[in-house]
Amino acid sequence: MSEWSAIGRALVVVGSVAVIMGLIFVFHDRIPFLGKLPGDFFVKKNNTTFYFPLTTMLIISVILTILLNLFGRSK
Repeated sequence: MSEWSAIGRALVVVGSVAVIMGLIFVFHDRIPFLGKLPGDFFVKKNNTTFYFPLTTMLIISVILTILLNLFGRSK
């Protein structure tokens, strides 16, 4: 595989991930469970709000890891 082919594949993967993330940001209101799972911390006191979506981040990380391993092993 030439150097340019590897760069091209990397750009396709990065672009695909960017498109998927963009779609998630656009349609996040229509995905009912995103950000409201058990383990997503939301604390509101007085004028301060703290939100930490721990479970959502773990699930997205596992899904992306599986997808990148599947596409990365096609060498």
